[in-house]
Amino acid sequence: MARVRLSVEERREELLRAAVDQIERRGVAALRVADVASALGISNALIIYHFETKEKLVAAAFTYAAEADLARLRRLLGRGGSAVKRLHAAVRWYAPTGQAKGWRLWIEGWAASLREPALRDVVQGLDRQWKAALTNTIRQGADAGEYTCDDPQGAAWRLTALLDGLAVQMTAYPRSLSRTSMMEWVDDALARELGLERGALSG
Repeated sequence: MARVRLSVEERREELLRAAVDQIERRGVAALRVADVASALGISNALIIYHFETKEKLVAAAFTYAAEADLARLRRLLGRGGSAVKRLHAAVRWYAPTGQAKGWRLWIEGWAASLREPALRDVVQGLDRQWKAALTNTIRQGADAGEYTCDDPQGAAWRLTALLDGLAVQMTAYPRSLSRTSMMEWVDDALARELGLERGALSG
């Protein structure tokens, strides 16, 4: 059957989706351009035409996947209601037992960025956007008098550090901690940063 002719934008998105899938299956270090090409039944040359190198393909694939989660985070934080409610929904979604899908990819990105400066710039830039989104919402709630937080940026860093660390543990050692226990830890950390009792998060 002949392949449907795609626009440049559609082709790039197809290539990025396939690259994300292959990175999650094989890891960045083991990934070859040929793996992505084979998954789609196309030539290596077509991928090189769009992305020039494996490194640029990986950076673009990581950005493609991570920005989807970032957009979801911003939607959660941009909803109506109290800052407490929005933050609670966001950190529970972001936690490794929540619905965020990009944890394995993030971990691969962190590891590969130690050796690839171009990818490190991409990963760091996206990480800053995550922290900025949380910082802004924490500050909004403090300014509105919902709670007291003298260091919104520090609170955002500590929360993401906890969640990132838990994600590494849960990805490397599946089922080593129950979902209930992890969510209790996440709620405890958020409540502590906002100076609230844990029950106030869902009240």
